[in-house]
Amino acid sequence: MFQQLSDRLGQTLKNIRGQGRLSEDNIKKALRDVRQSLIEADVAVDVVQEFIGKVKRRALGREVAKSLNPGQVFIKIVKAELTELMGEKCEELNLAAQPPVVILMAGLQGSGKTTTSAKLARWLKLQRKKKVLLVSTDVYRPAAMQQLETLAKELEVDCFPAEASQKPVDIAKKALEMARKQVFDAVIVDTAGRLHIDQEMMAEIKALHQAVNPVETLFVVDSMTGQDAANTAKAFHDALPLTGVILTKADGDARGGAALSIRAITGKPIKFIGVGEKTDALEAFYPDRMASRILGMGDVLGLIEGIEQKVDREKTQELAKKVMSGKGFTLEDFSEQLKQMSSMGSISSLLEKMPGMGSIPEAARNKINDKMFVRMSAIISSMTKQERRNPDIISGSRKRRIAAGSGVEVPEVNKLLKQFDQMQKMMKKMGKGGLGKMMRGMGGMKNMLPPGFH
Repeated sequence: MFQQLSDRLGQTLKNIRGQGRLSEDNIKKALRDVRQSLIEADVAVDVVQEFIGKVKRRALGREVAKSLNPGQVFIKIVKAELTELMGEKCEELNLAAQPPVVILMAGLQGSGKTTTSAKLARWLKLQRKKKVLLVSTDVYRPAAMQQLETLAKELEVDCFPAEASQKPVDIAKKALEMARKQVFDAVIVDTAGRLHIDQEMMAEIKALHQAVNPVETLFVVDSMTGQDAANTAKAFHDALPLTGVILTKADGDARGGAALSIRAITGKPIKFIGVGEKTDALEAFYPDRMASRILGMGDVLGLIEGIEQKVDREKTQELAKKVMSGKGFTLEDFSEQLKQMSSMGSISSLLEKMPGMGSIPEAARNKINDKMFVRMSAIISSMTKQERRNPDIISGSRKRRIAAGSGVEVPEVNKLLKQFDQMQKMMKKMGKGGLGKMMRGMGGMKNMLPPGFH
C-alpha cells in the first residue's frame, strides 16, 4: 500500500532533510517533486493543487525560516497536511444510537461489499463486543446470499435467512424486526452492486435506505481504482446520504490515490480499510498513522494493536518461559512463531508499520513476502519430529528429502536452517539474561514486547 508514493516522497524528503537552510528555490523544487509523486499516485489534480498550495504557504513562512532544522520542519509540515487531507482523526462508527444500529453497505459490483460486511461484523463482535446480525438484500446474485451465510457461520455471527424470490425492502424490514425482538446491537445490510447512473437500482437503494433508516451508510470501494474511487463515491453521495467510506484491497494498491482523494472530494471520512482477503483483515482508518506510513515513518501504535489483538498470549508466554529456563528454541517453536506472524495479516502490511522500512531497497523488500513464510512453514512441516527437535541430524540426504517434500530446492532448506540457527543463538542470549542488555541498547523498548518477555 502506497509503496510507489512512499518511495518517491522518501527520496524527495531525504534530499531536503539535511539542508541547513531552505531557500524559496529548493522549497519549490521539493514541492515540484512532491506534486509529481502525488500525480503519479493517481491523486485527483484539484486535490494535489490545493495540498501543494497549503504546504508552500507554510514552508515559505516563519515556521521554517526561524527553525534550527528547517528540513525536518518541512517534513513535519508535509505530514501535517497529509493528515488533514485524509481527515485529521479517526472517524468511528456511531454506535451510541438506539439499538439495533443499522449499517447499510453500498457500492459498485465487485467492490467487495459482501466480504467487507462479514469483516465489519467480526470487527464489531470482537472489538466492540456487539451482537451483530448480517443480512443480504442482493436478490440478483443468489451466490451473494450463500456467501454471506457461509462467512457468518465461520465467524459465529447470526445471518438473517433470505431468499432471492423476496424483495430487498421486505428482507431488510423483516431482518430489522427480528433484530429488535432478539435484542441485536447492530444490523449490517449488504446490498447488491449498482452503478450510480442506473436509475432503477438507485431508486431501490433509496427505498432500502428509507425503510431501515440506517445510522451509518457506508460506501465500499476498491482502492485500486484510484481517483475514480473518489469520483464514484461522490456520485453515490449525491444520491444517498453517505456517512463514510470503506476502502477495500488497500494491500494491493501501491499508489494510494483513493485514500488521498476521497475525503477532499466527498467530504466523507474513510472509516476502515481492507488490508487482505481474510475476515480479520480490516483496520480502522487513522489519518495521522497513514501519513506516517506514507512518509516511511511507520505505525508503531498500529503494530502494537495488531500484536495485542492477534497474537496468542498464552503461547507467547509459554515460549518466553521455555527460553528463560534455558530449555532451548526448536524448529517447532520457530514454526509456531511463523504462524503467529501470519495471523497478524500480510507481511507487506506489517513491514509498512515498521519505522525505517522505507529506507530499505525495494529489491530487498520484495523478497520478504507471504509466500516466503508459507514456504518456510512447508519446509519445517516436511521434517520428522526428531529433525524439528534436533536439526543437527539433518544430513545432505535428509535435506534432499525435505526439499522434495516441500516443493523447494535444497539451498532454500539450507537458508531456513541458517536463519533458524541465528534465531536460536539470539534466544540463548535471552535465556542467559542478555535480554535486559539488548533492550537497554534499543532505548528501553522493553515494554513493547509481548507479556512474558519482560
